[in-house]
Amino acid sequence: MDTRTASPRPLNGALKVFYKDALRIALSSPRQALAFVRALFWLGQAARRRASWRRRGVNVPPIVIFSVTDRCNLACKGCYAQSFRPSPEGELDATELRKVIEEARGLGVSFFVIAGGEPLLRPELGRIMADFPQMIFFVFTNGLLLTDDWIATLRRRRNIVPLLSLEGDLAMTDERRGPGTYDRLRALIGRLKKRGIFFGVSLTLTRPHFSTITAPEYTKSLVAAGCKFFLYLEYTPTVEGTEDWTLTAGQRAEMRGALPAWRAAHRALFIAVPWDEDDVGGCLSAGRGFVHINPRGDVEPCPFAPFSDSNLRRMPLRAALGSKLFEAIRSVPQLARETGEGCILWKERALVISLLESGSQTNYS
Repeated sequence: MDTRTASPRPLNGALKVFYKDALRIALSSPRQALAFVRALFWLGQAARRRASWRRRGVNVPPIVIFSVTDRCNLACKGCYAQSFRPSPEGELDATELRKVIEEARGLGVSFFVIAGGEPLLRPELGRIMADFPQMIFFVFTNGLLLTDDWIATLRRRRNIVPLLSLEGDLAMTDERRGPGTYDRLRALIGRLKKRGIFFGVSLTLTRPHFSTITAPEYTKSLVAAGCKFFLYLEYTPTVEGTEDWTLTAGQRAEMRGALPAWRAAHRALFIAVPWDEDDVGGCLSAGRGFVHINPRGDVEPCPFAPFSDSNLRRMPLRAALGSKLFEAIRSVPQLARETGEGCILWKERALVISLLESGSQTNYS
């Protein structure tokens, strides 16, 4: 079994720096600061557990991206989840969701990124995440289902951090996500700030929206509105007709230069993918830094690479992490390089499919 990772020590160090920065930013809120103190303590414990499993031949990544549903209350243009998984049938139930997180904690996973579809369509999710207070759950949401009850949960359970999806200004957000979405989100942001909720925004970088999203005044306005975490994701064209949404080479270079300036200027967290992946050795998919679990329990290398030889209804997560597909992907250097135009595994999907087809199915007891 190939247990190599992409620079595991630098990645562990980068996560520690991230949580220390989060703690520093959250110091004005004692309850939020306590959540990050717990997470920082767990980070060290989790790293030791992963090292122990690695000595036993199990490659455990520090991050799990968990898409808990394909369902969504919006129909956004260019949505990768709907292009990959148009049917919501067969989702893991609440007991199965909890079991996945419990096993991941036992293996030493540091934190979860919760995605969809729209994850807030799973009402049991809040109760499940609350039962793992040492782990941080970053929840990607369009925000429209963040009711008063959810906001009350966020005030009590500070290990749950919502990341609201924006596309730029009013016209850009409403054009992709539907009329009225932007105004509803800005109103929600005001409510979150008033209630003292630690929240962030998820900003998809596309060619036509790039200049708006990266403008200094745009960032400054969101910081003033209470945003503490900015996550930038380069657009991957999984939907036919969106190929010209990809960033230009000049825009990618500009993004790399902008990150240090934002971090110096604002009291907020700034993470950009794939730029920050480059700094820890390249693409972190296929267990090098994270894996993706889809709503039916298939364990995939990345949300943008819907290929799997392992399912959590047939085997435990520990066994799924030994995926032959993951081993094969990690053995091909070109699949760890950032080349632009979104996810390298989607861009090189013919190669990934060939690796999947050439691998043998493994039977697990």
